Amino acid sequence: MSTSEVHSRGAALLRQRRYVTHSVKRLIDVIGASILLILLSPVFLIVSILVALDGGPVFYRHTRIGRHGVPFGCLKFRTMILGADHCLNEYLSYHPLAGEEWEREQKLTFDPRITAIGRFLRRTSLDELPQLVTVLYGDMSLVGPRPVTQGELRHYGNASAEYLSVRPGITGLWQISGRNDVSYAQRVALDQTYVSTLSVWRDLVILLKTPVVVFSKRGAR
Repeated sequence: MSTSEVHSRGAALLRQRRYVTHSVKRLIDVIGASILLILLSPVFLIVSILVALDGGPVFYRHTRIGRHGVPFGCLKFRTMILGADHCLNEYLSYHPLAGEEWEREQKLTFDPRITAIGRFLRRTSLDELPQLVTVLYGDMSLVGPRPVTQGELRHYGNASAEYLSVRPGITGLWQISGRNDVSYAQRVALDQTYVSTLSVWRDLVILLKTPVVVFSKRGAR
């Protein structure tokens, strides 16, 4: 067998392995998201009431970039005030250091847009529960890289193709490695590591570690 044939056969086996991995991941996503939606339905109801009492819509849908670069609506419980975009632009115009932090990390240590109930939801990650519906639709996975906007893809540089080869996840290496205590550059590196070592077993480990990290509130803001 020639060298080219060996490489061709190896590439075919790799594609087959990744296809099986993605298929098993999808099966776990559908079963897992369905079970969690049923078990957490009382939590959904309580949080929905609390957010509604704050005024404004209960849910917030933001456009993120999914697998193969296809945009999708990432669903969350609303944690920000109405007119949040205008508030952010005005705040950054008056606070240059905050503007630098936003440009560098795409988040703020102090974010004036977050509501009182929103801070609680973010610290406990309850704001992300509606993403289970997005998982059922097939736009997200239970485990994967953090969903990003079109503008954030520039931070991934040459690694953007790797990022776009998988579905973004509700949880992932970033979430169990420090969340907001991790810099954006480290987050990109973690996403690269996840994609290059894609494994159902690693997904299961991440899923098991996620509740521990959430309850510890490590890196939560």
